[in-house]
Amino acid sequence: MAGAAALGLPALTPATAVAAPLRADQALRTDQPATTWRGPRSANGWKILDEAETHPIEGSGQSVRLAGGDAAILLLHVARRFHYEIDQLRADDVTGHRTSRTIRQPHESNYLSGTAIAIRPHAYPLGVKGGLYPHELIVVRDILTELDGAVAWGGDFGTPQESHFEVALAPSHPKVRGVARKLRTWRDTPGMGAGTIDAFEPERREAVEAFGRGRG
Repeated sequence: MAGAAALGLPALTPATAVAAPLRADQALRTDQPATTWRGPRSANGWKILDEAETHPIEGSGQSVRLAGGDAAILLLHVARRFHYEIDQLRADDVTGHRTSRTIRQPHESNYLSGTAIAIRPHAYPLGVKGGLYPHELIVVRDILTELDGAVAWGGDFGTPQESHFEVALAPSHPKVRGVARKLRTWRDTPGMGAGTIDAFEPERREAVEAFGRGRG
């Protein structure tokens, strides 16, 4: 956490990095009515799956069930960076594909297609914001910038869910394919990709700001 120290932020070890306590004004309604998602595709346009492959989250000893191909490449990169830069992943920290069509918000349908993950959903539940420390938010914003809009974060949704990351574009979108291709190259090249990144480098911070302006 050298970058965090340079910013005057608290340096947390994996054993002490936990969700920040929430103020009363940070809690939104979580008693939202459940509905049943119908149709063959999830909200992001991917085909709903009856079952999904189990993929290892490299470096963590954990695994998650996801759609194969580009979706897995994108979401596993998110999970690996969380593990290396925010906090070590432990058993049951990450959930992916599920078969229950009962949802409270449309974005939850993306778990049905194996194109979303929840990292510590009990720590960062639906309808609650402000659960991440400032230096953790810097890492999340860097991840989203690096993935160039191919992945969205639930913390940015109208009804937030800070544990939630999803493939934001349809399977045929060229950005999904292009970003996944880049990540495959990094994965196969020593010294590149998750585990080698410093989200606090000035150039990366500038890129995050530019990405935010472009999407604003």
